[in-house]
Amino acid sequence: MPGPLRHRNFRLLFAGRVIDQLGSAVSPPALALAIVVATGSSGPLAVVLASAMLPRLLLLPVGGVAADRLGPRRVALAADLVSGSTQLFVGIELLSGHLWLTAVAAAAAVGGMATAFDMPASLPLVAGCVDAEDRQAANSLMGVAGSATSLAGPALAGVLIFTAGAGWALVLDAATFWISAATLALLTVRRVEIPRQSLRRDLTAGWAEVRARTWYWTSLIGHGTWNFAAGVLMTLGPLVAIRYLGGKSVWLAALEAGALGYLLGSLVASRTRVSRAILVGNIALMTYAVPLVLFAVTAPAWLTVGSYGLAMACLGFMNPVWETAVQQQVPEAVLARVSAYDWLASMAAMPLGYALGPILAAAVGFTWPLAGAAVLVVVALLVPSFAPSVRSLRLRQPGGPDGPGSAPATAAAQRA
Repeated sequence: MPGPLRHRNFRLLFAGRVIDQLGSAVSPPALALAIVVATGSSGPLAVVLASAMLPRLLLLPVGGVAADRLGPRRVALAADLVSGSTQLFVGIELLSGHLWLTAVAAAAAVGGMATAFDMPASLPLVAGCVDAEDRQAANSLMGVAGSATSLAGPALAGVLIFTAGAGWALVLDAATFWISAATLALLTVRRVEIPRQSLRRDLTAGWAEVRARTWYWTSLIGHGTWNFAAGVLMTLGPLVAIRYLGGKSVWLAALEAGALGYLLGSLVASRTRVSRAILVGNIALMTYAVPLVLFAVTAPAWLTVGSYGLAMACLGFMNPVWETAVQQQVPEAVLARVSAYDWLASMAAMPLGYALGPILAAAVGFTWPLAGAAVLVVVALLVPSFAPSVRSLRLRQPGGPDGPGSAPATAAAQRA
């Protein structure tokens, strides 16, 4: 088999993650509709979502330490088993016909904790299953799988909701988690031992690795700002589409265009070798300002939808390139901890956009919040582009010499 799929361990990892992601794309719309129908309000849904998000944010750095210390395979396997159990519980609760909101919120909190340990394990898992020359292609395949399941998931959820019932969507999600755990149990991941030290020192060491790389933390600020702007658009975009652009169908078309664009961007990344990865990726992310501005000025629907698809294609291209750069430049012994801080910055910024978007729109209308978010995206991503560490960082190409600033292949072992 060509590329990363010639590695048995990556084939197992990829198959398990595709199945897992399909289940994870099916359950959110089913759970949301089930709660709203059962309670007649969106308030309980917000409680359940917050119950999952808060422990996830709080425990992400700890999850990074666990993945580095115990090994990403073990941590991801345990997280899948726990997540599958919580989804099965919620599915049975929905099928019973008597929704106990407190129990569902508690299960969501446990699932959020498990996710906090699973997320930082993703990059080390890929890095430990394939050779360095195949990592960008492997990351791209993961992105393709994620975008494909995001397209298929809601459709499958609809079939289950209107035939068997929403609870079965959660049961299906539980089964996919356990299948993923089974694949993790079968694969072998290269592991790097780290020194035994306190949790505080492990957390500090991970943060020190972030601070030591100007290209990383400056870009991370830009990525967090992008996610903040995405939160603003996710709350105000539907309002603009319904009132001024032609209705709900326009917003749905934008989401579909975004999913398709992300898929195409991931495919391009799998076949493209980019040398100045961080610089190109940050410039690509600036395109998100275009749909923000077009929504702000209520531009024609076709143009707005197309611009959103283009922006998400750039995101689909940038993510695998960014992940490959991080895997090359960060020692494997601290990769999960560094990845955890990446997830934390991104996930904390988006809920802030969710909250501030409607508040600002109520005070000054939707135009200025959307336009302001566009300006923030451009500035936050443009500033790092002038940093020497960003402009000079180059990805190592297969069979080629290391680029400036690249970490030696033995850096992880030397640190351990």
